[in-house]
Amino acid sequence: MKAMLLAAGLGTRMRPLTDHCPKPLLEAGGKPLIGHHLERLAALGIHEVVINVSYRAEQIVAALGDGAAYGVTIRWSRETTPLETGGGIRNALPLLGEAPFLLVNGDVWCELDRRWLAPLDGDLARLVLVDNPTHHPQGDFSLDPAGRVHAQGEPRLTYAGIALIDPALVAGHDEAAFKLAPLLREAMDTDRVAGVHHRGHWVDVGTPQRLAELDARLRAPSPG
Repeated sequence: MKAMLLAAGLGTRMRPLTDHCPKPLLEAGGKPLIGHHLERLAALGIHEVVINVSYRAEQIVAALGDGAAYGVTIRWSRETTPLETGGGIRNALPLLGEAPFLLVNGDVWCELDRRWLAPLDGDLARLVLVDNPTHHPQGDFSLDPAGRVHAQGEPRLTYAGIALIDPALVAGHDEAAFKLAPLLREAMDTDRVAGVHHRGHWVDVGTPQRLAELDARLRAPSPG
């Protein structure tokens, strides 16, 4: 299985930190955010990684190189201008191939679980959902007891920015900027989106304050 890390965003919410450094290279716990992802992917046995880049792309490429330092092989999907999540995936399909792949937002921090990689069995996506953080109390989707995700319904959970994706979800769209969420909602309407509720530590590293809080947590001595 391959993975795709989303790293093409402008990082506007993280300014001024991102005025001179792309968000994936901001550090928490002594290493770049994207470095945590690469280490965890390698630990899962996923060694082929596609990363899309646009804003300050050369800084990211120079920092990560071919991925050997993290135990992975990186292939780069370059975007002249950011193509949004859906367009970025569509642009990277020649590198990803036709098999389902693990999609991870570059601006979240989360442990990865091997169970999320189970076969999709005809679904177009399996979303990792988390309890709603204080900055996003309304959530995104609902998850029923059978593990199916719905655009409507209660209780609401928040999309963690991690999903197993079938390339067919975006393959039919033009190579231009478009969001992923509308395609997921269309797939939900035909009951082709599964979900899992992750109750472990997860952070949407979307502001300098949340980055500082994550850094402090990762640097804190382990209990005992």
